[in-house]
This record gives sequence, C-alpha cells and structure tokens, in this order.
Amino acid sequence: MANFFIIIFFFFFFFFFFSLHGSSVHSQTIKPNITPGSSINSGTNDSWTSPSGHFSFGFYPTPNGFFIGVWLQTSSEKTIIWTANRDDTPITTGSIRLSFDGRLLWSAAGGQETVISNPPEPAAGAAMLDSGNFVLVNSAQKVVWSTFSSPTDTIVPGQTLNPNTQLVSSSSENDPSTGRFRLTNQNDGNLVLYPMYSTNTIDDAYWDSGTYQIGFLITLNLDVNGVLYLSGNNSAVVKNLTQPKTFTASSVEIYHRAVIDVDGILRVYYHSLMKDGSWETGVEWVALSDKCLVKGVCGLNSYCSLVDDAAVCLCPPGFDFVDSYQRSLGCTRSFSGGDCLKDSNITMVELKNTTWVDKTYSIFPSGMSRDDCEAKCMDDCFCKAVLFKSTGECSKQLLPLRYGRMGGNDTVFIKLAAVISNSSSEQHGNNKTTTLLLIISVIFSSLFFILLLFAVFLIFVIRHQRKHLHEKASLNEESPLKSYSYQELEDATNGFREELGRGAFGVVFKGSILSINGEKTIAVKRLQKMVDEGEKEFQREVKAIARTHHRNLVQLLGFCNEGSNRLLVYEYMGNGSLADLLFKRSITGTYPNWKQRTKIAIDVARGLHYLHEEVENHIIHCDIKPQNILIDKSENAKISDFGLAKLLMPEQTKTFTGIRGTRGYLAPEWHKNVAITVKADVFSFGVLLFEIICCKRNMEMEEQGMDCTLVEWVYECFEEGDLRKVLSGEEEVDMVELERMVMVGLWCVHNDPGFRPSMKNVVPMLEGNMIVPRPPLVPPTSFY
Repeated sequence: MANFFIIIFFFFFFFFFFSLHGSSVHSQTIKPNITPGSSINSGTNDSWTSPSGHFSFGFYPTPNGFFIGVWLQTSSEKTIIWTANRDDTPITTGSIRLSFDGRLLWSAAGGQETVISNPPEPAAGAAMLDSGNFVLVNSAQKVVWSTFSSPTDTIVPGQTLNPNTQLVSSSSENDPSTGRFRLTNQNDGNLVLYPMYSTNTIDDAYWDSGTYQIGFLITLNLDVNGVLYLSGNNSAVVKNLTQPKTFTASSVEIYHRAVIDVDGILRVYYHSLMKDGSWETGVEWVALSDKCLVKGVCGLNSYCSLVDDAAVCLCPPGFDFVDSYQRSLGCTRSFSGGDCLKDSNITMVELKNTTWVDKTYSIFPSGMSRDDCEAKCMDDCFCKAVLFKSTGECSKQLLPLRYGRMGGNDTVFIKLAAVISNSSSEQHGNNKTTTLLLIISVIFSSLFFILLLFAVFLIFVIRHQRKHLHEKASLNEESPLKSYSYQELEDATNGFREELGRGAFGVVFKGSILSINGEKTIAVKRLQKMVDEGEKEFQREVKAIARTHHRNLVQLLGFCNEGSNRLLVYEYMGNGSLADLLFKRSITGTYPNWKQRTKIAIDVARGLHYLHEEVENHIIHCDIKPQNILIDKSENAKISDFGLAKLLMPEQTKTFTGIRGTRGYLAPEWHKNVAITVKADVFSFGVLLFEIICCKRNMEMEEQGMDCTLVEWVYECFEEGDLRKVLSGEEEVDMVELERMVMVGLWCVHNDPGFRPSMKNVVPMLEGNMIVPRPPLVPPTSFY
C-alpha cells in the first residue's frame, strides 16, 4: 500500500512539473514595468530594457531610417531578433507609446499613427523579459500579446515555431523586410526550407528535417543549451537537429538563436559573455555548408557557382543578366531560337557538369548518346533546351531553366545563334584570289563613291523643291506616314457614318481604304479642340507619335491636316476595347479567363515601358484606362491615344483644374502642385491591373453606395489574407500568381510616387522573373 501511494505521489509530481514546463508564456503571471502613457523616442538611446540589461525593445537604426524591434545587446552591437511591421517604410522620426486604451503604437509628427500591436483585450502594461520576449499584459497580469507569438526570421530559447507557421529571411543585413527564403513548419510533420515565392513541393525544397508524414504535427524548439529540436505527440522529442556545444570556463552567460539568414541557410548562433566583459559570437550549427544548394539563390535561367565560399550567379550561353547589377534576378534569352524556321545559323551549345530541376515535357528512351540527344533537339524546331543525364536519359526541357548549379554529371544543350567567323586559312589563302578580291574591291569602292555623289546631288535638288511644296502634303522627309485629304477620309468612312467610340480626344469612325493587299479596314479619329499653336505644332507632335513602333501600341498609319480639319488614321482593332471585354458582361455573357487577363496586363505593361523609357522622347500617356486599351484580332492588347495630350487644348482632358486624365485613375500628385512624371502612369496602371484581376470598374463599388473603391477593397482583402474574394465567378487560378499580381498593383498605387516601381521592373515582376517584395501596409488614397 505504501508503494502505491509513492507511485501516485510521483505521478502527480511529474504531471505538475511537465505541466509547468510545457505552459506557454500566455499562461504566466507577469508583473509589468511599463505603464500606459509610457513612450520612447527615435533618434535617442531610449529603449525598454530587460532586468538583465541584455535584451531591449525600441527603435534600431538602418541606413534608410529606423525600424522597431527587439535586440540582444552584445557589446556595442545590436543583434536583432524581432522586427515590427518589417515591410513598412523605415521610420524617420516619431515615438513608441503604450496608449491608455491598451495598444502599442508608433506615433509620428502630424498625428499619424501606426499600430504595432492591437491585443484582443486592452493591455494594462508591458514588460521586456530576460528571455528576449516583449509582452503586453492585461489587468490580471496575463499575457495578451507577445513578440514570441509572431517570429520574423529568428527564434530564441523559450520561443517555438508552431505548425503551419514559418520564418522568413530578411532582404539584406541592413534591410529587415521580407527576403527571398522561408523555413516552413508544414502540417505533414516536416520542416522545410524553400524560396519565398514558390510551391511547397519537392522541386522547390532544398533542405528538410526528414520527418515527412510522421503522423502528427511538430514544433521547432531551441533550448538554453543551443539544442535545436523537434517535438510533438504530447511534447515528446521527435528529433534533435543539433547537439549541445561545450564552452570554456571563461564564459559567464551564453545566449543562442536560430536564424534563417539572408542567404537562405538556417543557422544556430551562440553569443557568449566572457568574464572580462567582452562577447564572443560564432556559428554553432549550419543546415547547409554549400550556398549553391540553396534553390533560388540565383534566379531563373541562371546557375550558381561557389567561389571562395561565395555563391556567384552565372548565365548559360545565349543568355544575359536581367540586371547586371543584381545578378541574383536571373537571366533572359539573348536569342529567340527554337522558331520553326530552317536557319543554318542555329546551333547547339553545351553546359557540362551542372544540375538543374528537371522540367521535362518530352523524354526519349534511355541509353541514348550525347550526340543523339543533341540532335533530337536540333531536329525539333520547338525545342529550346535538352537535358542529358549521366545515366543516358535525354529529355526536352521547358524554359525557364530553374535552380541551376555547378556540380553533378548532367549536361544541358541550349539552342542559339551560331557565331560565324572566318578562319585564318580562308583569309590568307590563294594569292591570286586575294589579288582578284582587291581589284573587285577597288572597282566597287569607286562605283560606290560615284553613286554617293549622285545621291547627295539628288537629295539637294529634292530638298530645294520641297521648300516650295505646301507643308500639308507631308510632315517631312523622315515621316513614314501617308498624308490624306479630308475628302479621301470622308469617302473612306462613308461620310463618317459608323462610329466606333468617343473619348476625350475626339470621335473614332470605322472606314476602309485600298492597299496593295486589297481593302484594308482602318479607324479614323477626328480630333476636337486643338491647341492654338497651329499646323507646325500638330506636325511636330504627330511625327513624334509616328516614330513609335511597338507590338503593344496601336499603330498610326496616316493623318489629315487640312484647314481646321485634323484627323488621324490608325490600324483597326477588331475586338474592341478592354472596357468592353471586362465590363460588358450583359453582352458577352462571360469574363475573359485568367490566362487571357494576365496576358493583357503584361501586354499593357510592356507598351508603357516602351513609352516611358525606349522612345527617343519619353511619353507620359496621362490617361491609362480600359477604354484606351484596344484588343486586336490575335487578342494582343495595345495602348491607344498615347502622345495626344499635347495636341488638345488644356481644358479638354481636365476633370479638375490643371488635371489631365479620368476620375478613378488619377494619381494623388495630380491634386498637388508638383511636377507630373511617368509614375502617374504607373499609378493608373495599378488601378487598371486591379480592374483586370477583378473584372470590376474601380469606381463601381463607390457608385453602388459602398464607402470604398475597388483599389481600397483589394487592399483590405490582401491585408486580411483573403484574396480569393477578389476573383470574379468560380474560376480557379494559381494563388501564388494572383498574390504576385495583387502585390505589384499595390506597389503601383502607392501614394508616394517614389515608392512606385518603374514599368521596366513591373514587366518582369508580372512575368514571375523578378521577386516582388511584400508592399508596405499603407492604405491607398481614396481621393480621386
């Protein structure tokens, strides 16, 4: 009987002990030392410090401003272990305060406030603990919010990474915003490292804990001895990832932290306080020793080579860096080989001893030779790359190539243009041939010189004669446009009978003209309320438009400049406008599918990039909207009405004084007394992008009595993590692609033009060739 009571006693003792050990900080009673109304200011050394003085909460500096976070103070260095609102714009001034209504706030000049924490019940106080946890407690001294509950890129002893959560690396050592890699605690019992914007599949994983399908959820823990371990199934230890390290007797205190670093590698660090007051810091454990094993360290179509323990990104033959200053963004093809054309200048180049993710779309029987594998791709006009493995497997590969690295026995063959060069034997062959070639060269040079003189004489005569011709006959000798009389265009449009549409610039009519290929359909725009500068100004601006040539711009074919009649002749776009496609559901009955909509968005982005950066005189469109995006018979989207703003009287495109454009698409700077740049078009594109995604007009919700625009609603859905609501109907889309497009849109509609990306960067971000950082959680303006 005595033994029975002893067993019962020990049972309750251990139950009580492990209950205390397993309890979370939220069940502890903590006496706060920070009261409501307390505050600390940026730009000072003020902080809320733990009793030991080793951990602090407050402002910490970066090259671009201040962030708010928790750090371990090691000598004069701050080792950051948590950051608040990491994707917000860095802070330049302000203070942190615990408000009397129980919230933790950042307050800036002018009354601006940003919430750092908004606990489910009001906080009666706060405390910075010696564990590195900053907590808010209620009136019962129970924790209602803590930094441990929302880790960023680090966990410390006592903190856990729970199932279905993740650590995300920082962008750089000096930028704590969301980086390129993540450590995900999956609900299948596996802890896995992935690139940030990727699927949770084996193709994207580059390290895992080896606990796949263990049968229960696991938790990642770090104990005070620096042991990183997985637990689950009633807190039982599942696997130790590291072993404890033995420290010298001169160590007084030792702190550990587990971090997913900027390079995507998970490491455990130690920080040892020595008896002499100095600190010793080092790496205790590393998940991967080869930095090139990190998938995504180099972008699409590039491969990684390890040089002096540094990951160096390289392009395969036939590829160039997307940005030579940011080589991790990947490479793009410098040759469009693979077309169904018989071209003797097409060849195959090989890249040996590399490893790539196998994205096969056609595989051949094993046992094939390298030469036969290369020939299979050469004979297929659609094949752009083929992978040959050391096992004799040959497979055609989809582009872009992904996760390449040096090492391994694979060879990739890539199709590209051959470099034609003459051998020295051809250059220094037969002496007679050389002499004959020299004589022929002299004769042809003489003939060329005579022809050149004759051409110069003709040009002089023609120019002299043109001075006596009326200017309306042509813009000038450089113009590729045809000059029409008003009567010709009146006849072509059957008396301007069939109207295609109306806009700020005038009325558009359908017409037809005779061409060498027969009858050709055209669109004739009759401009209204022209500027007063007159004929020369009109010719100058139309000539500027004529010099633009891009597959995503509506082509200008000709003009009429006769008296007060100013008309422009454009190619005819048979599928109408994007507005018709997106908004006239009662007529079409269906929306364009997701693939069509993403293609349209990329087409418009490419056209704007051309106008903003690639034409000789950069053009700001000033009125990007669905009505000005036209769709041709091949479903290509093309921008219309570009470059016409200067041709109109100032009030013609005004909604408010001094403003050009359309309500609902206007950037905030139009309402300020500031210079307008191409970033105004970027804002309008962001609005357009949301309309393409949602198949709704930006002002539609406001017109229906709701107190928000489409842009504001999408922002709210993104902030709530529920983007599926923005989709029209029941269509299935790639949620990663949807999130990427929404994030691009949010960057574009940022209130500050300086934060909006250039269209040069918008294009690869939409295509998935450039990482899109998480946009700052700043609500877009509602003033249109």
